Amino acid sequence: MTTLTDTLPTIDIPEIAPADRATRLDAAGAAWSARIDARRDSSKLTYRVTGSGEGAVATRLRSGKHEFVIDEPAPLAGDDVAPSPVELALGALIGCQVVVYRLYAQALGIQVDDIDVTAEGDLDAARLLGKDDTVRPGFSAIRLRIELTGPESQERYEQLRDAVDVNCPVYDLFANPTPISVEVAKA
Repeated sequence: MTTLTDTLPTIDIPEIAPADRATRLDAAGAAWSARIDARRDSSKLTYRVTGSGEGAVATRLRSGKHEFVIDEPAPLAGDDVAPSPVELALGALIGCQVVVYRLYAQALGIQVDDIDVTAEGDLDAARLLGKDDTVRPGFSAIRLRIELTGPESQERYEQLRDAVDVNCPVYDLFANPTPISVEVAKA
């Protein structure tokens, strides 16, 4: 029997020892700090992702040298070949949380051996499907569960969570309104 994990492409993520991770985090932090001190504008980044519709409702995306696909499950007209946009949004939140937990654990001297994150989001599709314009089209609630392994006290991990909550870029996207401008152009 073929399982879902048998059909997913594998991406080898290099193993890293905690001491090497700490060195890498310290070096990156010091380099960015020096760049920003030398020229304040160097902290302003612009990310660019391009995408093209394919198949029924799938999208092939490109970001630098990376390519990924977003799709929908069959009940939403998709071919279910990749995560949906809202699943990918939750995945982006998880990914950003892991990065920022690692960065701030290092900066605050809080030992985190392992981190596992689960994100759940509640979405009422009635708005999307034109059935109820009184409900929000996006998530009505998101729940994050962060499981940290390490020798620190719960209080120290709560201190870390507070730092992550105020500094995580994707968390901020969900927690606060972000101005968006849209231009539609005929190709």
